[in-house]
Amino acid sequence: MTAVQQENGSMQSRSLVVPHHAQGVRAARRQLTQELTGSITASLLCDVVTVVAELLSNAIRHARPLPGGVIRLSWRLRRATGDARVLEVRVTDGGAATEPCMRAAGPRSIDGRGLGIVAAMARCWGTDRNGAEHSVWAEFAVA
Repeated sequence: MTAVQQENGSMQSRSLVVPHHAQGVRAARRQLTQELTGSITASLLCDVVTVVAELLSNAIRHARPLPGGVIRLSWRLRRATGDARVLEVRVTDGGAATEPCMRAAGPRSIDGRGLGIVAAMARCWGTDRNGAEHSVWAEFAVA
């Protein structure tokens, strides 16, 4: 696991590289919790950790890893307008054959709820492509 931290007067950012398997999700959740405890409310932290775990799990299940067999998680806490702050989390992988999209999961479906969970917990979410890299991001309003 490799981490890079950057602080700027109105922005704090962090990037973490984890293995492209379940142990990477566990390590990322632990590190994210440690880094954000005290910076955001405990309730919001629970939502953020849930969304990050979902995005990382989706990357492992559906996408190729980045070179070196890894996934990159980054987050940044920044000022928005006035005193408002926004926390953005971003999971970057090597892309998949199809774009991530929400699916309609019935009560008996065993999967297909992940991005619905992300949409329900985050203020907004989306995807970006940069060459071979693909990112799924989510934003949260910070009180």
